[in-house]
Amino acid sequence: MTSLLVFFVLVLIGIAVWQLTKIFDLTQVGEATDNSGVATDKDNSVNGYLMFGFLGFIYIFTIYSLIAWGDFVLGTPASEHGVEVDNLMEISMWLIFFVQTITQFLLHYYAFKYRGKEGQKALYFADNNKLEAIWTIIPVIVLAVLILYGLYTWNQIMYYDDEEDVMYVELYAKQFGWEARYAGEDNTLGKANVRYIEGINTTGVDLEDPNAQDDKVVTELHLPKGKKVVFKIRSQDVLHSAYMPHFRAQMNCVPGMVTQFAFVPTVTTAEMRQNEAIIAKVDKINKIRANKSKDLVAKGESALDPYTFDYLLLCNKICGRSHYNMQMKIVVDTPSDFNKWLADKQTVSAQWKEANTPAAEEIKEEIIETIIDTTKVVAQVEK
Repeated sequence: MTSLLVFFVLVLIGIAVWQLTKIFDLTQVGEATDNSGVATDKDNSVNGYLMFGFLGFIYIFTIYSLIAWGDFVLGTPASEHGVEVDNLMEISMWLIFFVQTITQFLLHYYAFKYRGKEGQKALYFADNNKLEAIWTIIPVIVLAVLILYGLYTWNQIMYYDDEEDVMYVELYAKQFGWEARYAGEDNTLGKANVRYIEGINTTGVDLEDPNAQDDKVVTELHLPKGKKVVFKIRSQDVLHSAYMPHFRAQMNCVPGMVTQFAFVPTVTTAEMRQNEAIIAKVDKINKIRANKSKDLVAKGESALDPYTFDYLLLCNKICGRSHYNMQMKIVVDTPSDFNKWLADKQTVSAQWKEANTPAAEEIKEEIIETIIDTTKVVAQVEK
């Protein structure tokens, strides 16, 4: 209802402005006006100065943006390849900033310098091969260097030797959540297919596959620091995107196929929470939450809990109405803490057997145990 009201108000404002312009035109009746539609020297001068004013606005707003929102940058990367990704991004941004600063200045300066004047004719060039060669060759060289550097960085990220000591983890996306599956002691993920999804087997693991017997499925992703992790990524329904911003990692999750990404975590969650930039961001967020909590409490609602930093796995594709809520907590542990955490998790096959044991069988076993215990007691009494 509010949106409809706002729409009607905007329509009425538009009608009012239109009527005011008609009234203004009526007040000019009888006065000498130039309706030829041809710009005068005064018009051209005004436009030239406006171009300079807009140039100043661009520069001032750029500087303001860097100061006001510069702290939104993610900061310290938490993966081995993240340093290279940040370097590539920084080089690209500085090049864009440099070129944009010069070209925008020249564009607006020449628009002012060569503004139209009565009797002045423009000098016409049919073509200039030297200029065309310069503005073609320079961008080609710059872009070629950036692309080659990017390909080299990408290959370094994605490449790993089959004999390398890596850990395999499956990321399973579905509307609207994530699950992770760890390969067990054999370090081999069992086969999986959406056709096998049933009951607690929410990721479709083939429970008859020998390699799947020690697989473990969890809803909170833990990673060991310093260990290369190879992610095998699947989707149950639509196109998703596994996005781990602090690790500078992103890969599409495509239904019907397995995509892959690999990286080495380098900063534990506990270490990142001690990072000065992260501490400042957390404090800033908690101040905002505290102010919001005052309003909520005044309305009789519960206050917001204090924010604590965590790594997150997000979906970077608009995959449906609850896309915004599709996230999973990531914890980077020391190797010993990770091994301890994973050892406490139950395998999928064990969970399946436990969930599918008939109640009658359990009752039967309890009755048998009771009979055996009773027999033992009677035997002892008779002795």
